[in-house]
Amino acid sequence: MIYLLPLLSVIFGYVIATFFRPKSKKNLRILLAFSGSFLLALTVSHLLPTVYESAQHAVSDGHVHGNIGFFIMFGIIFQIVLEYFSQGAEHGHVHGHDTMYHIPWLLFISLCLHALLEGMPVSHHNDLAWGIAVHHFPIAIILTTFLSASHLNKSSILIFMLVFAAMTPMGTIVSEKAPFVTHYYAEITAFVIGILFHISSTIIFETSEGHKFNLAKLSAIILGIVLAYFM
Repeated sequence: MIYLLPLLSVIFGYVIATFFRPKSKKNLRILLAFSGSFLLALTVSHLLPTVYESAQHAVSDGHVHGNIGFFIMFGIIFQIVLEYFSQGAEHGHVHGHDTMYHIPWLLFISLCLHALLEGMPVSHHNDLAWGIAVHHFPIAIILTTFLSASHLNKSSILIFMLVFAAMTPMGTIVSEKAPFVTHYYAEITAFVIGILFHISSTIIFETSEGHKFNLAKLSAIILGIVLAYFM
């Protein structure tokens, strides 16, 4: 299930965008706000406490581990750099409709690297699979709509989305099989926490038009936090 949830959410988002072509940006913004708060709440309540606990156990066992806070900040900075190449696609902020005749490789590589890293903590925190799935669903809709509007051919769009969908499960598999990831679990997870912090908080702030109060958005954010609490 932890492999299927992120995979199916992207595929489902691709199908929705391809065959139903949703037009309401307002509904997508509300869905994005919900996904951002849900992911942020899961990160704060599940990932953050356990990564510090894991680091403390590692130090008591004689392993040398760096400062967890440093790796969180490094993850935030890394995501900021990554978004320079991805155009902010990780939080639904793609733009431009110029005709493309081939896959936008910088966008593709940046987005896939982001999704791969997101999947690494899932092997230890299965609930995070739900957060990533909810996060990827509206992103898949927006990304598919953007690629279609840019007149990229349908087969390229399908390949793009299928590879993107596979990246998070692949990250989970790598974290389970690679000894390096297991040994430096606390640092790598802290790095991913930084990525998730930046992504989820950016989604929450960017879903407002002119930063005006929006009851629907606020309700979606609260709902995301409440659901994450019961996970």
